Amino acid sequence: MSQDLLPKRGNAKRTSPRKPRSSRARERDLRSQFWKRILAGSVAGCAATGPMTWVMEYGFSHLPWHEQYALPPREITEKLARDSRLHRVTNNAQRRKLSLAAHFAYGTAVGALFGMLRRKPGQAAVAGSGYGLLVWAASYLGLLPALGILQPATKHPARRKMLMIAAHLVWGGVLGVLYRSMARKV
Repeated sequence: MSQDLLPKRGNAKRTSPRKPRSSRARERDLRSQFWKRILAGSVAGCAATGPMTWVMEYGFSHLPWHEQYALPPREITEKLARDSRLHRVTNNAQRRKLSLAAHFAYGTAVGALFGMLRRKPGQAAVAGSGYGLLVWAASYLGLLPALGILQPATKHPARRKMLMIAAHLVWGGVLGVLYRSMARKV
């Protein structure tokens, strides 16, 4: 018998048929993947809030003096602190820390939503930047004005709007790249 017809050592194929996976096992795997995507999105969203915050702070310092009033995360925190009477028991430094924590928490939450919605990690920066723009529009043109927390972005100066859009594009791009990196490992 020719040596070519014999299986090579270590390369022999498994001849027994695989057991079909139960629907319960498939469902468990899908659920596990779903939670892993949410976790990857939330971690990426939290991490992406750092560069976003830097862009906001840097851009703020380059705004004209008359447009250098509190950026939206701080405005939101101050409004909610006044409405809940929290401002009476907190000082300025505590509310600044609270606004930073709330900003990172929101970035984490909408990052988790990205992970929930995003099934394939391809084109990460583009998809993430688009998502960041969507988060900006939904938040500053929809949710926050509807809740009476902030005026719509259309009523803010153009440079401040552009700063916030740029910050959200950065957040989304970083979110997408980090999410892709983490999603490949899970």
